[in-house]
Amino acid sequence: MDFLLIGIFAVVAYLIGAVPTALWVGKAYFGIDIREHGSGNSGATNTFRVLGKKPGSVVMLVDIFKGWTATSLVGFLVIFNAIPAENVVPFQLAYGFLAVLGHVFPVYAGFKGGKGVATLLGMVLAIQTEAALVCLGIFIVVLLISKYVSLGSMLAALAFPLLLLLPWFRPEHSTWLLIGFGFVVAVLVIFTHRKNISRLIQGTESRANIRFW
Repeated sequence: MDFLLIGIFAVVAYLIGAVPTALWVGKAYFGIDIREHGSGNSGATNTFRVLGKKPGSVVMLVDIFKGWTATSLVGFLVIFNAIPAENVVPFQLAYGFLAVLGHVFPVYAGFKGGKGVATLLGMVLAIQTEAALVCLGIFIVVLLISKYVSLGSMLAALAFPLLLLLPWFRPEHSTWLLIGFGFVVAVLVIFTHRKNISRLIQGTESRANIRFW
């Protein structure tokens, strides 16, 4: 293995994930710090809430692309013979995690970022596209029915490792590593949404007025 190249791309993966899309869009086009409005979160959901549908859509798509791009860097490791092909999934998980970590703790924005759900979606799209698309569908359906972004995010995150248990979505390599990682991520997503869960129980969670048509 080429540990120097692996390390360089690992740093690049974090830096890609750390791009504070919501913060930069808010400041560049609206002259505001998105972290000082709404939920105080620098992510797509708060951008939808504070700035509207178009800026929120842009932020969400860019954040998804960040996760996909960082995870896809592993392809270059294979091309440059830095890692064997059978180790692709573990490195995809590692680089994707670094991108999510960058989104949550962005070096460009004082380490105060978002919750990383959109970046996580981009990550799983790169690793297991079919299961990720089903999870995206679950998120959209839950959102359209309940209007709760938080509920859709948590259910979609929980669905991913459960889908990997099915033979139609089971990956060829590192199956149990990916499934285990999926469950860990689901727990982390639920943990980061613990305040939302409390508000859902109390009936005070904000509903999103988002339409897809």
